[in-house]
Amino acid sequence: MTTTAVAERDTKTPEPPNRPVPTPRTISITQTIENSFTMAYRGVLKIKHNPEQLFDVVIQPIIFTLMFSYIFGGAISGDVKSYLPIIIPGILVQTVITTSVVTGVQLREDMNKGVFDRFKSLPIARISPLSGALLADVIRYAIATAITIVVGLSMGFRPGGGIVGVAAAGVLVIVCSFSVSWIFAFMGVMMSKASSVQGISLLVLFPLTFLSNAYVNVDTMPGWLQAFVKVNPISQVVSAIRELMNDGHFGIHVVWSLLGAAVIVAIMAPLTVRMYMRKA
Repeated sequence: MTTTAVAERDTKTPEPPNRPVPTPRTISITQTIENSFTMAYRGVLKIKHNPEQLFDVVIQPIIFTLMFSYIFGGAISGDVKSYLPIIIPGILVQTVITTSVVTGVQLREDMNKGVFDRFKSLPIARISPLSGALLADVIRYAIATAITIVVGLSMGFRPGGGIVGVAAAGVLVIVCSFSVSWIFAFMGVMMSKASSVQGISLLVLFPLTFLSNAYVNVDTMPGWLQAFVKVNPISQVVSAIRELMNDGHFGIHVVWSLLGAAVIVAIMAPLTVRMYMRKA
């Protein structure tokens, strides 16, 4: 045997013994929930240390409720008080769902700072950084809901559904906003700039909001527009909120709203997590 062959034999790394390939750590459903709420607590701390994040959810409900009520109240219903049962549910849906746009914007800002790169290296559920951020924003939705209802009551709104109907309406609009926030979270993960997320989100959301039954009776619209308004998901949520607040009635619109919220989460949550793992 030559000297070169001996040297190659001596320097060759021995083959490791046959061992099972390690598999990624499995995260249980309980751990996923715990991770999500831990991340939600992080989001709550961000709100605590940056209270200016609540500026829009405090000011917007007040401005919109007063402005739309006093501008359109006399023209549509004859007086402001008669218009409140129509406009308060509409303003409630518009304000809270519009607030969910901020979720995608803040998500994109955190990703641009590299925060989510560190989350990917942690032994936590992949969905928890996203779901935690969305859960933390539920506080924002609750604040916007409460302020809108309080402003309406101070203007003379007396919901026929009572406390139970109002509470159910508040829970429903928060649930629907949480589901819609997954759409904006997906946009936040997919796009590269926070300004793009906000601009495109509002460009899509505002036509859906105004081309609905949130502010006027559908029967006053042209026939071609009524066809769109009746299938508009915003109209379904507004009708459900009106039924709960004004009549205390749990009707088909509530069922469609909850079903739509569940479908959105079931579709958008996995898509958002997959995009997050690819681009974060």
